[in-house]
Amino acid sequence: MTEFLSTYHLAGIIIGICTFLIIGLFHPIVVKAEYYWGTKCWWIFLLLGIIGVAISFNTEDVFISSILGVFAFSSFWTIKEVFEQEERVKKGWFPKNPKRTYKF
Repeated sequence: MTEFLSTYHLAGIIIGICTFLIIGLFHPIVVKAEYYWGTKCWWIFLLLGIIGVAISFNTEDVFISSILGVFAFSSFWTIKEVFEQEERVKKGWFPKNPKRTYKF
């Protein structure tokens, strides 16, 4: 696959598309994670990020390594977003989960 992408100079655009899709996928994940578990799920994203970085370091294919790096750092960014999502819920921008108790 890497040969094909290199031959036709498509690696950059495909990595860009994959980055866009990964970031787009993480937005609803943040909303759902905060809704069901609150901010106490942040460590899951930390673990996913560390695993993504470790696998990226051990992958020789530049394309796969890049996608894993994007996934890893999107996971790290999600930690921040989960806490910000709690603030959005507090402001009333997103619904509260009626089955959960909130600190605020």
